Amino acid sequence: MSGNPFAHAVTASPQAASDWTWRQALGTNLRSIVGRAYPRVRGILRERSWIIFEVLLPFLSTCAFVFVYRALGAPEAYIGFAVLGGAMTAFWLNVLWAMGAQLYWDRGEGNLEIYFMAPVNLMSILLGMAAGGLVMSGTRALAIITMGSLLFGVSYDVREWALLGVVFGLTLIALYGLGMLMASLFLFWGREAWHLANLFQEPVYFLGGLYAPVKVLGQLGFLSVGLLPLATGLDAIRQLTFAQAGDIGLLPPEVEAAILVVMAVVFVSLARGSLSYFERRARAEGRLMARWQ
Repeated sequence: MSGNPFAHAVTASPQAASDWTWRQALGTNLRSIVGRAYPRVRGILRERSWIIFEVLLPFLSTCAFVFVYRALGAPEAYIGFAVLGGAMTAFWLNVLWAMGAQLYWDRGEGNLEIYFMAPVNLMSILLGMAAGGLVMSGTRALAIITMGSLLFGVSYDVREWALLGVVFGLTLIALYGLGMLMASLFLFWGREAWHLANLFQEPVYFLGGLYAPVKVLGQLGFLSVGLLPLATGLDAIRQLTFAQAGDIGLLPPEVEAAILVVMAVVFVSLARGSLSYFERRARAEGRLMARWQ
């Protein structure tokens, strides 16, 4: 017997992916999640000048709303509302641009062919993008909350930490599930992805209640809470973070947490189905790998 431990690996024929056991398939997909998340996590410190722009520029809009509230003599809780809203913009921008439009950009750069040739589920690629994006956006959001709290003296009153953690987690799951759904749609629509991403950016700032409670939108607020995970989650987070502010929410946090559960299931299921559907349709129409469409 040869002493080379790799002799069998060299001489044995490779096993087809279709013949893998569920453990082999699961392990490969888990490695693809880690591999796709790694560039985004590593890239946080790769270009450090980006951190300054990605933190300070959103923080400037937060400061503008803070000064408006103080000039109008609004309650101090509204200062905290603006700070939390500014922090959540980091997650929405990441979902919109680094999730929704990412597959379209990957097609233009020639990476999409590699994704489809790899023996992994494309959902694992999107999960890796989401995991890496969470780390990137989380650092930006934490920096905005820290600076805003120290600079403007925001005081928090959290009485239900467990529920707050659950709501925040459900918000991120539903939000990135929506991002996966957008990624499949943007991939099929091609060049319209850029315009749609721009179209969805500012209206969500308004309908999501990023700088003011969604309750002030009236009937339109119920539509926002029913469709946008950002609006639902942020409304519940504000109620749980500023318990001293009184009745500021559109619905009780427990009800909004249940809505987020439904959103998470619906968006992830739709993303899975639409990704499979549009992949088959794009292959049939010859649009999947064509660049700049």
